[in-house]
Amino acid sequence: MAQVYSHGLPLYWDVKLIVELSGEHPDLPFAELEMIGTITDFRPQVAVVECQSSRTAGRLALAHTVLEYLGESAADFKSFYEMVRDLGITAEAPFAARVKKIAGSAMDVTVPDLERTIGSIIRGEVSLLHPSCEYRAILSGDRCYFGRVIRHIDRSAYDQRRPGSRAFFHPGVMMPRMARALVNISLVSPGERLLDPFCGTGGIVLEASLVGAGALGSDIDPFMVSGSRKNVPGAAFVRADTACLPYRDASFDAVVTDLPYGQSVSIIAGSLEGLYRDALSEIRRVLAPGKRAVVVTHRDISSEAALVMSVRACYTQRVHKSLTRRIMVLER
Repeated sequence: MAQVYSHGLPLYWDVKLIVELSGEHPDLPFAELEMIGTITDFRPQVAVVECQSSRTAGRLALAHTVLEYLGESAADFKSFYEMVRDLGITAEAPFAARVKKIAGSAMDVTVPDLERTIGSIIRGEVSLLHPSCEYRAILSGDRCYFGRVIRHIDRSAYDQRRPGSRAFFHPGVMMPRMARALVNISLVSPGERLLDPFCGTGGIVLEASLVGAGALGSDIDPFMVSGSRKNVPGAAFVRADTACLPYRDASFDAVVTDLPYGQSVSIIAGSLEGLYRDALSEIRRVLAPGKRAVVVTHRDISSEAALVMSVRACYTQRVHKSLTRRIMVLER
């Protein structure tokens, strides 16, 4: 059992996982994993994570499959064969053997041949149509990771919550998978309080609520506040100016928000620069010490953010040719 330290206190990791990640962004899927534990090894679209429990892995948005770690090897057939053989696995129920080869893997053996190899080594009944258990190898770069599948992430649930299917719709909103990923990167836990001070149609508040956070949203536009209440009837929404939020100091455990931009915003706020400056100051005020704010903008304001909070990370995401999101992870 591995031991690490946080704030001088020992934490014990009881579970070792392999997570197969989506390829929709090179960095954000790895950033999201910090919510469940500590990454100890990684290659393109796969990471090994040590954590206290596998339960929180169900929150992941930018992942496909979560496996119990069983072993790993170099990306050559001899090493792979010996690794699976030496594990001495006996399946107590019908099982399937699956292999995922990430582009760029050094393994030169075909996926079907590797799957047949796993099926021939593991003792037990193979069932490709109705397996009770799935053993899976993920081949990426110079490594082969092998484990037992404990969860397939239901990505279809995010499609069912797409903005166009909600009671209130407004163009240009963030898609649910990205909203969930940002909530996860904020490290908010069930029962903790999260604020979106530019809530728009309520998508971030919805995803935070679904993971058990006490999510609140505010917006200066009463039309948006009314629409958010329709989309997330169980959450609290208020009309508020982000330059003067109606909340006590250090009253939130996380802030996740997509800062607005455009001519109408400049007219209301006077200038985007002033809006961003005031918003960052208020976000810091209402955020508890040591907690995170995940702030999305359409341009780089990391130098301004660094004046009020620590900038832990910055990412970019190209949405379309005229919009590139800039995602800052800030800490008070």
